[in-house]
Amino acid sequence: MAGFESKNMKTKILAYLLLPVAVYARDERSIRDSVPPGAKKSHHKPAVSKVQYGIASYYADKFEGRKTYTDEIFCQDSLTGASNTLPMHTWVRVTNLRNHQSVIVQINDKMHPRNKRLIDLSRAAATRLGYAGRGLTRVRIDVLGKERPPDAEEEMAVRQPGQD
Repeated sequence: MAGFESKNMKTKILAYLLLPVAVYARDERSIRDSVPPGAKKSHHKPAVSKVQYGIASYYADKFEGRKTYTDEIFCQDSLTGASNTLPMHTWVRVTNLRNHQSVIVQINDKMHPRNKRLIDLSRAAATRLGYAGRGLTRVRIDVLGKERPPDAEEEMAVRQPGQD
């Protein structure tokens, strides 16, 4: 009988020690997750920074003719890009920090989730930025919004240095 009382006593001691921890953790979660009366909890994503800096690459030829994230057919001759940090259908100005050439593209695709680059551009955009022979370059991205900018042309949406 002594062995039974010993196990029972250990269980009771553990329960008395752990119960306050469990109650405290539950109360902390409810306080943290509570919303003041009249306020609504926000479930939207944080705002995208208007200017971003990072590395740009360009699509491999194997993606030609495939569907993008937005169900458009990818074409190396279009001025489009893929990004994991920018919303779909956003217009951006991408500036090559090496030669200061820029191009306006629309984001219509996502990159692989593990890809750490900022943007992946079509070959046409990479050529206009002057890094198609290199493969990668450091860029600045200015977010222009969801509406097509007036200076975004169909095929030649490129700005030369000094045109700002």
